[in-house]
Amino acid sequence: MTLVVCVAQDPPSLVAGFPVNYDEEAIPPYSLPDLLTLENGQTVKDANTWTKKRRPELLQAVADLQYGNTPPAPKKITYEYYEAEGKAFNGKAIRKQVRIYLTENSQEHPMDLLIYLPKNATKATPLFFTISFSANSQTVDDPEVQIGEIWNREGQKVKADQPSRFRATNVEQFIAAGYGFATVYYGDIDPDFKEGFDYGIRKEFLKPGETKPQMNEWGTISAWSWGLSRAMDYFEKDQQIDENRVALMGVSRLGKTVLWTGIRDPRFKMIIASCSGEGGAAIARRDYGENIKHMSAPSRYAYQFAPNYHEYSTHLEDFPFDAHSLVAMIAPRPLLLQTGSTDYWSDPKGEFIAAQEASNVYQLFGENGPEGNEMPPAGDTSLIHNKLGYYMHDGGHGTIPSDYPVFIQFMNEFL
Repeated sequence: MTLVVCVAQDPPSLVAGFPVNYDEEAIPPYSLPDLLTLENGQTVKDANTWTKKRRPELLQAVADLQYGNTPPAPKKITYEYYEAEGKAFNGKAIRKQVRIYLTENSQEHPMDLLIYLPKNATKATPLFFTISFSANSQTVDDPEVQIGEIWNREGQKVKADQPSRFRATNVEQFIAAGYGFATVYYGDIDPDFKEGFDYGIRKEFLKPGETKPQMNEWGTISAWSWGLSRAMDYFEKDQQIDENRVALMGVSRLGKTVLWTGIRDPRFKMIIASCSGEGGAAIARRDYGENIKHMSAPSRYAYQFAPNYHEYSTHLEDFPFDAHSLVAMIAPRPLLLQTGSTDYWSDPKGEFIAAQEASNVYQLFGENGPEGNEMPPAGDTSLIHNKLGYYMHDGGHGTIPSDYPVFIQFMNEFL
């Protein structure tokens, strides 16, 4: 995964014309929707009722009201190999470069998938899979990776032949631990700006007469998530990859993306969501740091969500779920929430509270979360030994190099 640089800085006090609260004492009174009560009032007492009744209720609500429903997978997707078995990292790994065409009968929407696998693996390899803000050639330090294209800040698609503002990933640490590493560039799926709809995958799925998605249909986060599922379709066909042991990781808006992907596509065995914040794993009703008004402002990220989401910006108390619902829907699979101690904008405490609240659902499956625990200090790894784990590094938004050994430790325990 391309690393987001963590910089300690004064957080903004006004965003998109809306004030920002960083005071715990100023958090308004709130109550969270009960995870273990069905819409008909029945209490959920066991894992089967959760799986068969409560989870589907929440899944449909989140799809309709927050991220947007996605279309089904195409009946046929074409793959092309730029490279099937290249030598990488002084012979320690093999490199695959795969182009996935996201539509059935067109080559207009390719997604480039970069994969490294341990050279001496004797069986199918589990993967650490990231969705990146940078092109594959910028995400790793490997001159043999094909130079791709990226969307620049002016909304233009340009050659990714310049260094990224993000750090490159140390892939060799995953290879040494016995894992493969894979990555895709999120802009291959759908561009990350309002006008990007005209160039992304969502436009290909408009119904006759439509010019934009319906109120309950996908924003860009759901589009990115849908693209990750197409990568999983490929993993299922590659005999060198253990598709049943894929850990999916993303940062910030891509942390929201991987959380939603883990909910809507249970083929992903493990989710590692970094600093997903508002609209991700942080409790929205706390109104701490970024809130739904900031998120859904037309000048910011309204395009990332279903249009229905913005209807709740003035009456969030009526929202039928909150972030604890998203966290709970990963159960019983392993989920690690990684935050930063100075990332006030993304509300690391709000993510911890969501994990505490979702622990009740994990317990239905005989698993544990951080319920009953104090929020750990920065750098404390004591809560990564539950399937619902929480870890906060000493720093700001994103990941830092010391996070990755923690991820590997979590993978060693639960993947």
